Amino acid sequence: MLATIKKFFDNHIEAAAAQASEAQEHRLRVATVALLLETARADFDVHDEELAAVASHAQEFFQLDENETRELVQLAEEEASNATCYYEFTSLINNGFSPEEKVTIVELMWQVAYSDKELEKYEEALVRKIAELLYVPHNAFIAAKHRVMSDLNKDS
Repeated sequence: MLATIKKFFDNHIEAAAAQASEAQEHRLRVATVALLLETARADFDVHDEELAAVASHAQEFFQLDENETRELVQLAEEEASNATCYYEFTSLINNGFSPEEKVTIVELMWQVAYSDKELEKYEEALVRKIAELLYVPHNAFIAAKHRVMSDLNKDS
């Protein structure tokens, strides 16, 4: 009888933990894409190239299909529009991602900022601010920018 009770609780606890893990992963995805969208909006002139870059990078980073990506971007747009500050996104990312993953997010932000072939001062300021909120070291912030610029120069 004790074994049956133990098995019952073990199964329910494992199921609850799995659901919590999935919910956390979903929140991290939304937070990340919201920051990418904010990068596209930073100069108050959102270009199609920037929105395409957001979707493309989200799909690649999280390994999603097109429908999942579209839904994620829509949800992130709503969250970004309703957000009062970046902390609600950066705190989730700080708690859920490794330092290397946070550097990758900063690099994705640089890619969105440069996707229209113009880096506006507001975009650069936002990427810098988010990098600081994510505790990305300055040298990693600069290295990410240089990698993106180097890739752009190769494509030109």
